[in-house]
Amino acid sequence: MSGPIIQRREGAILEVTIDRPKANAIDLATSRIMGEIFRDFRDDDGLRVAIITGAGGKFFCPGWDLKAAAAGDAVDGDYGIGGFGGMQELRDLNKPIIAAVNGICCGGGLEIALSTDLILAAEHASFALPEIRSGTVADAASIKLPKRIPYHIAMDMLLTGRWLDAAEAHRWGFVNEVLPASKLMERAWDLARLLESGPPLVYAAIKEVVRAAEGEAFQTTMNRVTRRQLKTVDVLYSSEDQLEGARAFAEKRDPVWKGR
Repeated sequence: MSGPIIQRREGAILEVTIDRPKANAIDLATSRIMGEIFRDFRDDDGLRVAIITGAGGKFFCPGWDLKAAAAGDAVDGDYGIGGFGGMQELRDLNKPIIAAVNGICCGGGLEIALSTDLILAAEHASFALPEIRSGTVADAASIKLPKRIPYHIAMDMLLTGRWLDAAEAHRWGFVNEVLPASKLMERAWDLARLLESGPPLVYAAIKEVVRAAEGEAFQTTMNRVTRRQLKTVDVLYSSEDQLEGARAFAEKRDPVWKGR
């Protein structure tokens, strides 16, 4: 599939590649396409895991296309389903997503990476929030980043726009692994296949519980879980997969997950 976004599907894994030369920047049209892709990924029972990466070896994504904005693309325009980049505000996105960061990842591109569940980075990847230099706020990053890494490091990035290399990003904990560029996609697919073989209903419950816990007291979320007030938890506890997990353990075999 050609266009600003390339999709590759293998089994229950979807690979999404941002392909907008020269830098993989995202304009309104591309953001809307991404929203439709991730909505369809969310709603397709045949898909369990997604990988997002950038085309080429220099850029993952620098975020908003400033040239498009200068030509008339409104910064506060209609980004489409799921907000900027298609997944940041997409409700009930309860499947794991891996970011394979293969180069420069800054601004809205970093916010997209922060919206995923696991971040792999090539050794030459670099990260920044340079919005301060263009007189705007990195809104999603201002909400997310101080929850992911030490407050003072997040504020350093937000207030100064300084760049982190992949090693420092890993040291502060918002990158899971740093790999040679030649091994990045191989590792991303290995990890995706591992997740593909796992229990999708459990993944969904984990993601919903984590989201709920971000804005609630510990005991509030625990009560909602034990009372089965979260939809994914209720589905899991009434599922064939819940019984299959127990049976497989008792029978000393690998479970066969059906997602129901």
